[in-house]
Amino acid sequence: MPDENQALNIINTESLINTANARLNDLTYEAKEYKAMLDEILESDTEFQEIDKEAKKQAKLRAAARQKALNTPGAKTNIDKLKETQSQLKEVKIALSDYLAQYVKISGSNQIEGPDGVVRHILYTAKLVK
Repeated sequence: MPDENQALNIINTESLINTANARLNDLTYEAKEYKAMLDEILESDTEFQEIDKEAKKQAKLRAAARQKALNTPGAKTNIDKLKETQSQLKEVKIALSDYLAQYVKISGSNQIEGPDGVVRHILYTAKLVK
């Protein structure tokens, strides 16, 4: 009997996944349609177009000034340090994820108490990809 219940649970869960995925696709399509309509409204508004053109010009000036400031020796050193720190962060996050998965598997618990006494929950995020 457990195998039959498990099979029904799998079929029901697959149905829920497929329904949610179809709804996600429908809503994504709707959002794109509404965005296209809003883009058309903005394209036909002359006041917006004039202000947008000026904003783009200012953005180019800002980008040039930013690039000039970031080309100084002090900025380059900090940029390199930032990149290294971000790389280390990524590595530590991957390692932590692996450790947490191993902890759940070994302990059977999805909670862990930190050195500060706070109990934290271990969560997983799943995505559906083609």
